[in-house]
Amino acid sequence: MTTRTKTWEMNYPTAAVVWAAIVIFAAFLGNWLGYGGPRFAIALGVGAALFAFELFLAAPPVLQKTRASLGDHFGVLAALAPLFAVLVYSIGVAGNLKWTLAGAAYAILPALVLATRAGKPLGTWQDYLAAILIWLPVEFRWMYRLFPYPPPLTHILTILLALSTGVAAFVLVRRLDGIGYAVNWGRGFGWNILLNLAAFGVIAIPLGIKLGFLTYAPSQARLHSLPATAIGIFFFTAWPEEFLFRGVLQNLFSRTFRNQWAGLVVASLVFGLSHILHAPFPNWKYAILATIAGFSYGRAWMKSGSLFPSAIVHALVDISWHLLFR
Repeated sequence: MTTRTKTWEMNYPTAAVVWAAIVIFAAFLGNWLGYGGPRFAIALGVGAALFAFELFLAAPPVLQKTRASLGDHFGVLAALAPLFAVLVYSIGVAGNLKWTLAGAAYAILPALVLATRAGKPLGTWQDYLAAILIWLPVEFRWMYRLFPYPPPLTHILTILLALSTGVAAFVLVRRLDGIGYAVNWGRGFGWNILLNLAAFGVIAIPLGIKLGFLTYAPSQARLHSLPATAIGIFFFTAWPEEFLFRGVLQNLFSRTFRNQWAGLVVASLVFGLSHILHAPFPNWKYAILATIAGFSYGRAWMKSGSLFPSAIVHALVDISWHLLFR
């Protein structure tokens, strides 16, 4: 994996402005949709807290200070953030004991598994187990039952919990090197993004049309909602998936096989197969195109050493699909 010279990185004030803008927008949107009252306020507050946890840690100065304050032996305390969010939501909104216990276990188990490997060689079965514990409950939509209210926030709250749990486990407890968990910019990032986006488009668009998976149908109506859609895609689809599939899994596969290209290929295949569950099952067409996409995203991550370029490529692909195809 290549590490570029960084020319800019997000700091605390920038993260605070982004966080406040998105939370305020979510509050107004919820009110516009007719949601309000104490339950909505608690659900929104839980989402805002989880979003702050993962966003501020993507600012390198904040991450460095957090790691220093936790030291080498107290990183597992980071799991208290997603655990606290689960408990607050369950007590104030849902009140389902079964799902409260399931959510609590989900929030702390990955960190506890990795705490046993702190300071040990990377790429062990515990590393893969922790990734599976984070990924599969979301992939099979089990954890969606934890956040039934309000319905528009169910997906977002689930993704925020999953990413916060992953950040606590892999960034703060395991301290997995090379994740690139940072919003930053370095020399060559622009060309990296353009090259991988273009390479994917040249291959995937003709193939998708040939397979009957894509139909060119640009939508003027979707253009009107583009700003909100773009923000949602980047923060709640592209960034979380890039963290798991590139920052964690491709990273671990590269260490296991001792070859970054082997890690790229295997992670891309896993990413592609994760899309096979989409209707109609088994959706092989989606899996094939997602594998090609995963290769482009993984190459952007591998060449930059940062999740930011791969997340941008991922977001641009999804936004283009949203606007131009069905």
